[in-house]
Amino acid sequence: MSKVVIYTDGACRGNPGPGGWAAILRYGKHCKELYGAEEETTNNRMEMTAAIRALEALRRPSQVILHTDSVYLMRGATDWMAGWKKRGWKTSSRKPVKNRELWEQLDLVLCKHDIEWVWVKGHSGDPGNERADELANVAIDEMLEATG
Repeated sequence: MSKVVIYTDGACRGNPGPGGWAAILRYGKHCKELYGAEEETTNNRMEMTAAIRALEALRRPSQVILHTDSVYLMRGATDWMAGWKKRGWKTSSRKPVKNRELWEQLDLVLCKHDIEWVWVKGHSGDPGNERADELANVAIDEMLEATG
């Protein structure tokens, strides 16, 4: 199984507001950068979208070391999702899970890979996280310029 290192990040200007996501995938000597934006979204949605798009980009089942600065994304994927699914996508307080459609997409792509989650403190100088943050903001800037 191939080992891929991924860095993801989401950014939002206002919450909600214009948002961007980015992912950096590294495999051996290869590096691929992905990014995109949405006009009206939240930071959590962009964090999730970054992870989904990164994992969707993998062509075969892989061992993945996924770095994120989002506790929401990491805890949701590793701790909360199993319970939500058992309760029909309800929280422990029986409320509907926010961003359910994205959690369902993430669930589909997670099962294809062996994921090791690594939390990194945002804006703390980690080169992969800093680059992902930069790309997420480039995505917002490009979208805002295009929509003028």
